[in-house]
Amino acid sequence: MNKSLSQLGQQLLAIWKQLGLNQRISLVIATGVLAIGLSAMFYWTSRPDFALLYGKLDEGEASKVIAALDESKVPYQVRGAGAIYVPSDKVYQARMQMAGKGIPRGEGVGFEIFDKANFGISDFVQRANYTRAVQGELARTISQLDQIESARVMIVMPENRLLVDTSRKPTASVFVRVKGAATLPAAAVNSIRFLVANSVEGLQVNNVSVVDNQGNVLSENDESDSIAGLSNNQLTARRNIEQYLAKKAQGMLEQVLGPGQAVVRVSAELNWDTVTRTEEKFDPDGQVVRTAVINDETTDSSTASGGGAPPSPANGSDTNTPAGPPVNKSRTQKKVTNNSYELSKSTSNTVQAAGGIKRLSTAVFVAQRFEGQGADRKAVTRTEGELKKLSLIVQSALGIQENGASRQDELTLQEIPFNDQTMTVMSQQMVVQEKHQLWMDTVLKLVYPAMAGAVLFLFWRLWKNTAKDEVPFAFPMTNGNGNGNGHGHGNGNGRSKNGSHGPGIVTVDVLNQLIRENPANMTQAVRSWLARGKPES
Repeated sequence: MNKSLSQLGQQLLAIWKQLGLNQRISLVIATGVLAIGLSAMFYWTSRPDFALLYGKLDEGEASKVIAALDESKVPYQVRGAGAIYVPSDKVYQARMQMAGKGIPRGEGVGFEIFDKANFGISDFVQRANYTRAVQGELARTISQLDQIESARVMIVMPENRLLVDTSRKPTASVFVRVKGAATLPAAAVNSIRFLVANSVEGLQVNNVSVVDNQGNVLSENDESDSIAGLSNNQLTARRNIEQYLAKKAQGMLEQVLGPGQAVVRVSAELNWDTVTRTEEKFDPDGQVVRTAVINDETTDSSTASGGGAPPSPANGSDTNTPAGPPVNKSRTQKKVTNNSYELSKSTSNTVQAAGGIKRLSTAVFVAQRFEGQGADRKAVTRTEGELKKLSLIVQSALGIQENGASRQDELTLQEIPFNDQTMTVMSQQMVVQEKHQLWMDTVLKLVYPAMAGAVLFLFWRLWKNTAKDEVPFAFPMTNGNGNGNGHGHGNGNGRSKNGSHGPGIVTVDVLNQLIRENPANMTQAVRSWLARGKPES
């Protein structure tokens, strides 16, 4: 093995000695470029892929995480403010290790304040610690929102007293630092307020204020029993109705006319009166017997015809005793019916809630139609029938009532030329930018192959322009051992410029050819050439 390597090294050294200066420089440059390329490829393929471990950490928590990573001998990178990256295959392992050590804890103090038992502390300190813990946990939770960089929560709880004061209620303030210069959406603000209100006992949503880092009060007063809250609710409801109706009509017109060819604005007048109406109706034909009282009386009476009362027979008297004077008997019967009737009655109670549409005023602008392009572009006015159809479409979409209805709605539709100069300029700029981008992409796609071709062409030119190494070589003109062959080669290749058979110039290519054709004669010629300058013994 060592012998083979030695022979290979000798062969490479022999080849290196046969190369010219330009060939050696080209070979060194090519070898260096190849080595640099292989090293870069090996570096990029062997380097670990880093993934995010924790982000948005403050300096204190970031220092704790870095100290823990140094202790665990885990490689890491710090990018930006509070962003720590570790190799992707060690992210979850590092997070579990950090969680076991209780870091990072985030901003503020959370419920970990109660991890250590503190005996002998007062009730006031205990309640203060609980408030701090709730504030810290809420701040950490709010900071998890995508739009928020950091947050702080301040909660004010009424003091515990013997006499409960119902007028004193808990309040809270939230300070948020929004990412960039963006404005926090209303939905995110409401979610923060509900989150804080539902985390504190007795806290109402209206008692939570939200302020951003630019000094803007993001929370609104939604109390329905206050003038400010009522006005805000009314304006919000009116704005929502107007935007909804305008968007519905404009979207339908743009489907017909094209994007940007119509503008719709709606002004809605809402009725904020709450009406309670009670009605009672009686139906005289619908009589119903409510009570019925019937008095039935029968009276029996008897009188003697001669006057006086007839004698009554004594006890034990004979029944055959002749009767007295005749008796007149009479019976009187009376029946009285009393009926009480109830008329049919219907009672209705109607409550009309506030917020109904009282009147709609709608303004519609339709872009003027153009035909042709360039210098032949001209405006074409729509007919009255076309404008009437568009007006009916908008009227039906918005529910506008016609004249004579309870509502006096108004609709105005006009066709006017739109100022599309800005849009035209922007469109032209976009076209120019797209062309530039296309040319840049095309040039970049051609530059890299061109550069590669130029490098190859440069190497080829260096190789072609490499001067051939000329070896001075003289054949002995009279050599009995050469048998005339050396003389013949000397005539063909070693001839001087003046045509004599003196020493000439033999190139490396010719020398190789001569060695291949007759190695024995060339060996003798080389020996003669080497021994030519030695002194005779």
